[in-house]
Amino acid sequence: MTMARALLRLMRPHQWIKNGFVFLGPVFGHAWNDPKTVVEALALFAAFCLVSSAVYTMNDIADRDADRLHPTKRLRPLARGDVGLGPASALCVALALAGAALAAWVSLSALVLVGAYVVLNIAYSAGLKHVAILDVFIISAGFMLRILAGTIGLGIPPSKWLLLCGLTLTLFLGFSKRRAELLTVTGTGDSDGASSHRASLDGYSRTLLDVLITVSVSCSAIGYALYSVDAETIALHGTDKLILTLPFVLYGLFRYLQVMYVKGGGGDPAWDVLHDPHVIATTVGWLGATAWILSG
Repeated sequence: MTMARALLRLMRPHQWIKNGFVFLGPVFGHAWNDPKTVVEALALFAAFCLVSSAVYTMNDIADRDADRLHPTKRLRPLARGDVGLGPASALCVALALAGAALAAWVSLSALVLVGAYVVLNIAYSAGLKHVAILDVFIISAGFMLRILAGTIGLGIPPSKWLLLCGLTLTLFLGFSKRRAELLTVTGTGDSDGASSHRASLDGYSRTLLDVLITVSVSCSAIGYALYSVDAETIALHGTDKLILTLPFVLYGLFRYLQVMYVKGGGGDPAWDVLHDPHVIATTVGWLGATAWILSG
């Protein structure tokens, strides 16, 4: 494997889909017709792609020894030895600085939020990732910062419903990931021996994670349903038809549960979303229906 390809793999570009959360503000804030806001939103998306890749690189540097013991993560460039610590560290710093520069170009608040994302992930890597349940809340907080960057960072007031749905959805995906990791490492769903891969897994069991997944996915579905019929939502968008997009949301959530429980997925949400035809079709359908309704 060439150095350039190894460095690209280290950046995990398929994970950049997660940074699409920054576009929720312009879409649901009716700012898509403002060229300046659209350009700034694209710049923020790029900024989060850069800093998130810096965070992935930082995590791989810190976890390289543990990754060598994992059945799939041992194939990552640092764990396998395709990239040395020097080039990886240089890439991490360069990505972080480039992302911060882009965010600063958008606004000071955007820079603060991007900086908070980096600091949060440093704290996560430094030890908070070892605390069960808190580890997933911190991951979710990273998504919330993306949403806030796409609202406050662009001068758009954030919707309380938008934040609620974002929180519960990302908690659902986070707990699903932990469940997949637990099964991959132990094969049974028991926490015995799981700490050799991730210390926080000792604080989980398959039963607990199934309950947390059920609660979070239920809150996510109910939260979106309530958002679509809320009086403030109807007044903001000038239509009461957003409820028509609920079937797309429900099907997408149910399909992801099927991918996780029946097909053994869930370990990499971005990969699952990008490779499952049902999830792709549902996402495209939701985006199309939402755009059509919001555009009047």
